[in-house]
Amino acid sequence: MNGLMLVLKREFMGYFATPLAYIFIVIFLFLTGLTTFYIGQFFEAGEASLKNFFSFHPWLYLFLIPAISMRLWAEETKSGTIELLLTLPVPLWAVVLGKYLAAWGFAMVALALTFPIWITVNYLGDPDNGVILASYIGSALMAGAYLAIGSAISATTRNQVIAFVVTVSVCFLFTVSGLPMVLDFFSAWAPEALLAAIASFSFLTHFDAITNGVIDLRDVVYFASLTGAWLYANAVILEMKKAG
Repeated sequence: MNGLMLVLKREFMGYFATPLAYIFIVIFLFLTGLTTFYIGQFFEAGEASLKNFFSFHPWLYLFLIPAISMRLWAEETKSGTIELLLTLPVPLWAVVLGKYLAAWGFAMVALALTFPIWITVNYLGDPDNGVILASYIGSALMAGAYLAIGSAISATTRNQVIAFVVTVSVCFLFTVSGLPMVLDFFSAWAPEALLAAIASFSFLTHFDAITNGVIDLRDVVYFASLTGAWLYANAVILEMKKAG
């Protein structure tokens, strides 16, 4: 645990050592405001709800989270510091989990800074704060899943641009797998069981369920297991590099 906390602290503080972290936060807050107030028409809707605010999170994360994850391991590989990092007297799982938690913590700082919109909707009306809290939890879980995918992909290459593009592509597939346009492609020949399995992998399906105010254990298990699987893949990839 000491090794985990050491890596976590080092990586988390490293985000705020450069202007890129602040630029990312500003861009995230700007885009959430833009999508909520202009595209989502927050005031025109006349509802004391943050449904429009959270509905754009999957699509914002689709591009912004890979921008965080692409540097996790690709930069270490390119600079040659990955060899030094993997030879430290720290278990590999602690390094993988520490870097992941630091990146997730940074993303959560950006998400937490959207709290003025929560204050605004309470000032303007009487929203269901339980639903809003559940939506924030769902958004955090979804961001963590995106980040785990990006972390594993970043470990496979030394090029951050390649890591970004591949991560966006994989995350896009997970995001849209439950949409009708995807299911219609398989419905002509695939059995119902396969269609249900494909739909169950959709981020949107599970996230939308949580934003309705119901934190179902199945949705939590989905995001947790997906995150765990990709972090395990991350560790396996690094172990192969270490052995090679």
